[in-house]
Amino acid sequence: MRPIRVLIADDEPLLLEALGEVIDASPDFEIVATAVNASDAARLAADLHPHVALLDMRMPEGGGLAAAEGIRTSSPSTRIVALSAYEDEARIAAMRGAGAVAYIVKGAPAGDILGTLLEAVGA
Repeated sequence: MRPIRVLIADDEPLLLEALGEVIDASPDFEIVATAVNASDAARLAADLHPHVALLDMRMPEGGGLAAAEGIRTSSPSTRIVALSAYEDEARIAAMRGAGAVAYIVKGAPAGDILGTLLEAVGA
């Protein structure tokens, strides 16, 4: 099985690094790009067509919602997973409306993150 190609977008450098370490540690995944804002995430997804994009709901240039809408247009096969420090039902519903198939709370255990990414791509 080929590794699942992942794009991570978060404007917090420490969290971006921690997520990268968790995902990189699994042979099931390959990080193809990281982004610190919504427009970079959408552009990178258009260029690289990752299997899944893990998107922070609150980041510069429109947040996860703008990134999800851009990715859905430019790379429709990319599955979107929302990431947030808050369980705000309105934001979660908006992300689902923009194409997110799952939601992860920041600080979730590594196994939960990896499991959610696997589920997102149907693996």
